[in-house]
Amino acid sequence: MIIPVILSGGSGTRLWPLSRAMYPKQLLTLFGENTMLQDTVQRLSSVGHVGPLICVCNEEHRFLVAEQLREIGADAGMIILEPFGRNTAPAAAIAAMSLVESRPGSLMLLMPSDHVVLDRDAFTEAVETGSRAARAGKLVTFGVVPTCPETGYGYIRAEQDAGSNADWHPVAEFVEKPSFERAESYLASGDYFWNSGLFLFRPEIFLAELESARPDIIASCRNALQLSKRDLDFVRLDPESFRPCPSDSIDYAIMEKTSNAVVVPFDVGWNDLGAWSAVWDVQDRDQDGNVKRGDVLVHGVRNSYLHSTHRLVAAVGLEDHVIVETADAVLVASKEHVHEVREIIEQLKLQDREEPLSHRRIHRPWGSYETVDQGDRFKVKRITVKPRAALSLQKHNHRAEHWIVVTGNAAVTVGEKKIFLVENQSIYIPLGALHRLENPDETPLELIEVQSGQYLGEDDIVRIEDNYGRM
Repeated sequence: MIIPVILSGGSGTRLWPLSRAMYPKQLLTLFGENTMLQDTVQRLSSVGHVGPLICVCNEEHRFLVAEQLREIGADAGMIILEPFGRNTAPAAAIAAMSLVESRPGSLMLLMPSDHVVLDRDAFTEAVETGSRAARAGKLVTFGVVPTCPETGYGYIRAEQDAGSNADWHPVAEFVEKPSFERAESYLASGDYFWNSGLFLFRPEIFLAELESARPDIIASCRNALQLSKRDLDFVRLDPESFRPCPSDSIDYAIMEKTSNAVVVPFDVGWNDLGAWSAVWDVQDRDQDGNVKRGDVLVHGVRNSYLHSTHRLVAAVGLEDHVIVETADAVLVASKEHVHEVREIIEQLKLQDREEPLSHRRIHRPWGSYETVDQGDRFKVKRITVKPRAALSLQKHNHRAEHWIVVTGNAAVTVGEKKIFLVENQSIYIPLGALHRLENPDETPLELIEVQSGQYLGEDDIVRIEDNYGRM
């Protein structure tokens, strides 16, 4: 049986302003109708003998990940929460340790959650080929057949001694991102593949290799898992045990050192969507070479990517550009320079701004909220509560709140009283009062919240009880 392990710990900002630290690339719908995480899971549907998946993510994304898996009916056997990002080797080690205990004899397919695969039949064939090598005790990596002298990817050089028709080849070496001239020579040789970051192996063999190469990683991961706690659908690693764990990738920790690695050619229409130009590249384009998403109007625009989420975006006389609009930011860049968006992120961080971290709409396990206006001593939010969901029982030390129901019905607890509100009704929550908001119906509840007080920060919440374990 193959157990997929989905790595969803990234907080990528290369696709800013759509991707933010609190709502990263893998949770976005960038290609097709599903998010990248959902698409990663669904491409496994044609692979035989696949068991319940394991997903590894960080604390901040846990409810978003769980909800997206639930939406597609994914059989999630375990969602492991990393208290700190430590790269792919520790994440894989934790998952492998779990499988050795719970699924002995299984194979572990390690998959990034934010890549595009266009040819699912070829993907299935590659995984089945890799399975044969993994059952024979090999550490399998999948090498993307290169289509151009790309300088943004690492490469894998394959040994060809096994014959040009072999299903897999021993790995000769891993190569860092090359210069353009060197990448051209790699392409011409036929011996090099792009490094996909996809792996397949028997968990016990992976752990033995890691124990030999990096016993410090094994020790920290073993302690963190042994002292972990089960919380709803999540396995919370012990923070104090995991904190000293070294940060390292599987490539550096094992694959570059072992003599047991093989590479399976991976010709599947792969793309890691590492920049907005890559998002343009994999999309269907109109007769002028443009990709348009949302409310977009163009005149004299060619070979460009235009994405609107809130407002009309109009462009005139542009070529090879990217325009991405969100509620609080607009990016305009030439496709040639979209990789430099990280420079904007650094400037925003130096100014201690929120735009690199989160959108105006903040997602919570019970729904979402969006700040629509704020000033001295007041803040106005639009709140959406999912059907049958409830906020925590809480109080505030520095603010009072006024709630006005826009659509749906609300059940509001204030002190010892429980009050039911319908559309256009409102209620006042005094400073310091114990209160809770619930949606008792099968349809979403929307309301406007007006806060007033001397301090309106999100940390002014004292939770007394919470359905989602956020205490």
